[in-house]
Amino acid sequence: MGNETACKLRHAGKTFYGKALLETSEILFRGETRLKIPLPSILAINIRDGELHVRIKDGVAIFELGPQAEKWREKIANPKSLLDKFGVKSGDKSLLVGKFPNDFLANLRKHGAEIVSDDAAKDSPWIFLAADSLQDLRRVNSLAKSMRGAAALWVVYPKGQKAIAESDVRSSGLKAGLTDVKVVSFSPTHTALKFVIPVQALDSLLRPKRLSS
Repeated sequence: MGNETACKLRHAGKTFYGKALLETSEILFRGETRLKIPLPSILAINIRDGELHVRIKDGVAIFELGPQAEKWREKIANPKSLLDKFGVKSGDKSLLVGKFPNDFLANLRKHGAEIVSDDAAKDSPWIFLAADSLQDLRRVNSLAKSMRGAAALWVVYPKGQKAIAESDVRSSGLKAGLTDVKVVSFSPTHTALKFVIPVQALDSLLRPKRLSS
C-alpha cells in the first residue's frame, strides 16, 4: 500500500511520536517506539475524530492520522488483491520470465489473465521477471527492448537480501532506458518493482518522422 505519514501513537498507556506506514500485510510504526501490527491480527478497527483505533490482542493502538484516518480504515477493511495492485485485468497477456510460485500462476489464471511465452512478449502489456540474483537481472535489458507503448515490467526480487538489493534492481532498469514508478509487496519474502518506458521516449517513438527534402 505504501502509505506513510508522521503521526502520534497512543499505546499501552503511553504516547509516542514517529511515522506510521501502512503496508500490504501490516501496519508499522517507527520513532520513539517500534510497533508492528500484522493485518490478520486486527480484531476491530474504527475512526474517532481523525484517530484510527486498532484493536489487537494486547489492547488498542491509536494512530492520530487526521484526514488520512478514513483512507487507512478503508484500505485495511477492503484490501486490494495482489493482481489489482499490479493492474492486471481479465484477458491481459502476461509474460512470466523465471520461476514463480504456483499460487501466483493460479491467481493469474483465475483472474482471467493469459500467460504467454517469449514469442508473444511484444504483445504483452505485463512482463514479470523473477530475479533472485544479479545474474537474473541481465534479462532486464532484452525485456526492455521488447516492450511497446504502455507495457510494464515488474521485477520480483527477495526482501532484505545482500545478494540482490533494491538499488541493483533499480539500476538495471535505468540502464535499460526504463523508469521505476511503483513498488508492491509481492509476498512476505519478495518485493516487486515496476518499470515503464519514460514518457519522453514514448513521445519520440510516436512522433511522426519528418521527411528529408
